[in-house]
Amino acid sequence: MNLWQEYKRPTSVAEAVQALAAASGPALPIAGGTDLLLDLKQGRHTPIHTLVDLTFIPEMSALELRGDDLFIGAVVPVNRIALDPLTGAHAQALVEACNLIAGPQVRNTATLGGNVAHALPAADGTIALTALNAEAEIASATGTRRIPFISLFTGPGKSSIEKNKEIIVGFYLPISNFQSLKTASCFKRIMRPQGVALPILNCAVWLAREENAIKDIRIAVGPGSSTPFRATEAENVLRGQAMSETVFAASLNSLLAQAKFRTSARRASADYRRHIVGGLFKDVLDTAWKRAE
Repeated sequence: MNLWQEYKRPTSVAEAVQALAAASGPALPIAGGTDLLLDLKQGRHTPIHTLVDLTFIPEMSALELRGDDLFIGAVVPVNRIALDPLTGAHAQALVEACNLIAGPQVRNTATLGGNVAHALPAADGTIALTALNAEAEIASATGTRRIPFISLFTGPGKSSIEKNKEIIVGFYLPISNFQSLKTASCFKRIMRPQGVALPILNCAVWLAREENAIKDIRIAVGPGSSTPFRATEAENVLRGQAMSETVFAASLNSLLAQAKFRTSARRASADYRRHIVGGLFKDVLDTAWKRAE
């Protein structure tokens, strides 16, 4: 039994969009394929007529500085992101997230775009990109546009990308807004003991430090909602404040009041996540704070 009928290899973004639109049956883009191919083989995915391979498009494999942004193409393997000096210098939270996705062999093939496209509210790459204030570049027949990263997500496993019409080209991470200040980020997760387990809870923090105060901060927690969660109320508590136990306690209370933790049948209950988030949040926040010294 064939898992698909046609396999296309475009060499430009425009060709990829056209190939999806011209397919004579259900079509999907593919890059790493670490989830999609297994789902097709094991019958967990509806039949596909056309697969459009995005890995031959140079634009989508780029990882480079572009003006005031770090650009990461959607088909860049997560191991490359974890090892690249640019991401190490400007996006430590993303490096740490990519180092925790699946196992080493899978990370050589799995892509950041694939991790994001599943639209899971606790995907490691997604939570890191949320804290790093990324933008996504989306391509369609009418051209490309940049949108706030968080607007990609509409619900668990649901995104705003139009099937057969749009693809994610890559992600832009701002790096220059606070060049005069010390900035840092951190990502950590809690998971079961297995080496490639899915996260029970994960958290990413980016902050800008001005002497002994937090000038600006972004906090993402997964799964803190049905979509990737920004703890904006906790950010408001911490912004402009010196680090202290009192300030942290107030920020945690704000996070707990805003978050809507979900129960996952195979991972953890919402109550358990609420119970453990404080320790994880403090660990991530403290690490980012020390890195910005």
